[in-house]
Amino acid sequence: MKKSFSFILSIGISTTLLFAQTTNVQGSKYEFKKLVQLDATPVQSQGQTGTCWSFSATSFFESEIQRLGAKTPVVLSEMYVVRKAYELKAEKYIRMDGKVNFSEGGAFHDVPLVIEKFGIVPYEVYTGLNGTSTYNHGEMFTQLNTLMSDMISRLGAPEGITDEWKRKYNDILNRGIGKDIETFEYNGVRYTPQTYAASLGLDMKNYVSLTSFTNHPMYSECMLEIPDNWAWGKSYNVSMNDLFEVTVAALNNGYTVAWGADVSEQGFSFKNGLAIVPADPSMIEVIGKDDKRFNDAGAERKSTAFLEPMKELIITPELRQKGYDNKTTTDDHGMHIVGLYTDQNGTRYLMVKNSWGTSNMPKGYLYVSESYFKYKTINIYLHKDGVPKSIQTKLKW
Repeated sequence: MKKSFSFILSIGISTTLLFAQTTNVQGSKYEFKKLVQLDATPVQSQGQTGTCWSFSATSFFESEIQRLGAKTPVVLSEMYVVRKAYELKAEKYIRMDGKVNFSEGGAFHDVPLVIEKFGIVPYEVYTGLNGTSTYNHGEMFTQLNTLMSDMISRLGAPEGITDEWKRKYNDILNRGIGKDIETFEYNGVRYTPQTYAASLGLDMKNYVSLTSFTNHPMYSECMLEIPDNWAWGKSYNVSMNDLFEVTVAALNNGYTVAWGADVSEQGFSFKNGLAIVPADPSMIEVIGKDDKRFNDAGAERKSTAFLEPMKELIITPELRQKGYDNKTTTDDHGMHIVGLYTDQNGTRYLMVKNSWGTSNMPKGYLYVSESYFKYKTINIYLHKDGVPKSIQTKLKW
């Protein structure tokens, strides 16, 4: 209990001190003014894993639990979700004869999928570190992928595919993340993952994904066409401007938002705590290469654009769609939007919680400009009541 109290106390302290900062990095001339800042649990690091979708979505649900009135913050186990999602991915991969994506990645709706089917546990109960100090799933995923490939190679064999693969698969997960958990005691109460999930007061049917691409009809339901959507989750397609204004309205009304985006752009610099779209992209120098998962904070990006507001590119639906169609806009990363700010010129920025640790300024967060959001957002995920009534009407909810 002492550990829990200290952890909860640190949440209040970090929230109070962190957002007293009004710029993105030391020496910057950006002057940010807070309009909205909502509750969020402490920043965690996904380490060397492709599990941003779980870190961002669990962070989002942690904020939802606080919004719904929890007396003390709850920190959920990202890796319990990852482990159970791997089980579901493997089953679908086998059933689809290997004709579906099998990777470390996922989408926001994977978390409610796991919660509804299996439940959830607190982080303290299941860290998923399994004796290590940081997360690294490289070797584990190689073993899982090899096993899956071997199973698919047996298609058409006289004996077919036996259940023996499930034992081997779970043995790999046990070594890489930790054994599955059936019951646990927390704060003096005995739970199963299902009963603990029920105690949180979340209704997974209340959460929706919104996107904005012109290759689908506006204000209709569509498939989120990204490789990591292995579960084939649906989104609602809205206009580019509405996508941003929904996010702003949600924040103003107390709802945080999970954010899926392309972070491979020159103007996305976690180290500088900023994501922007300069009208002149040549003013940004990129030194080195991005990590394949982008979770090392990426290649170094140097520019005065990160130190002083400049003119940004005007983003249109046509420009946004072109990036999606020609694959220069890619589904790279999931994060958690928790605040709304403006700079000294009145430009709006979203305060985004990341899962790459706290080595930058502001610690673990970054400011994302309206232009960057409109250009490089894949989708957002939020409580349906956070969507303004005017948009709900367009969607015929």
